[in-house]
Amino acid sequence: MFLRRILYMGLIFLVLGLAVLPLVGCIGVDEKDPGEKEGEGLSQEGLQIVTSFSILGDIVENITGERGRVDYLVPLGENPEDYELLSGELKMINDAHIFFVNGFGLEGMMEQAVKNVTDTPVVPLTQGMTPIPLVGDDAPDPHLWLDPLLVAGYVDNALASLIELDPEGEGVYRKNAEEYKVRLKELDNWIREEVKAIPPKNRYIIISENAFKYFGEAYGFQTEGIWELNSHEEGTPQQISRIVELVKEKEIPGLFVESTLDPRFMEAVSRETGVPIKAEVYSDALGKKGSGADTYKKMMRHNVEVLVKGLAR
Repeated sequence: MFLRRILYMGLIFLVLGLAVLPLVGCIGVDEKDPGEKEGEGLSQEGLQIVTSFSILGDIVENITGERGRVDYLVPLGENPEDYELLSGELKMINDAHIFFVNGFGLEGMMEQAVKNVTDTPVVPLTQGMTPIPLVGDDAPDPHLWLDPLLVAGYVDNALASLIELDPEGEGVYRKNAEEYKVRLKELDNWIREEVKAIPPKNRYIIISENAFKYFGEAYGFQTEGIWELNSHEEGTPQQISRIVELVKEKEIPGLFVESTLDPRFMEAVSRETGVPIKAEVYSDALGKKGSGADTYKKMMRHNVEVLVKGLAR
């Protein structure tokens, strides 16, 4: 793994070094400031914004509106913890006005690579927020977005950055942000009503990665995963055995699998316990178009609906 990362970082520097060479020869002719980004300032397309993964992209797009374009990097169906950037994605970040990440270590190698090769601002949308620690570790759990009220903090951080980049758009950004926070509060109220259908003894969310801690804390669920974070040790026999014993002991009625992870680990738990896998939930990525989970709001509603159906017996 160490050698792979060294080679990966070397490739990044080689690719960007080759991309920069043509520009070096032009600086003397155009008398450009070497620190000036190509296309600095707002074009007709507005702000060019990149986010690390799809959930952040949807959140930021709700604030940006028509004053810019928002792209995300990690493909749907993949998780951001161990994602390695392609050279074209590095160029996309380098050409952007800003790169929004989640922070709290979620993007890992991706964020470090970007900081080493571009002057595009890298802004964590969780800055100033207080995380829950990983079980058995002082490191923060990064999945704050699974609580809609915490997403309001993401909105505030994105808003401040967008206004700084585009002061003329402040009115639009503030209006969009306030309207979106109202929708987040409505979503929170809806979730609270829906989960009342689940008996307290059944309020266990068992998945492969223990990503639902913030959701659980907000809505009264115990959450457990075979492992804590996708970038950590995953799916050992000891980890699986622990979950099998827990499911049997608590008589948990249903298990769930995540859209971004291999279901075989949870399938092993299901075989050992006889407890069915009820449905797929979304944690680290939105669903594809037509999935019923292709926006943050739809994703959260989908998760709650399948949790209620799977656990309310």
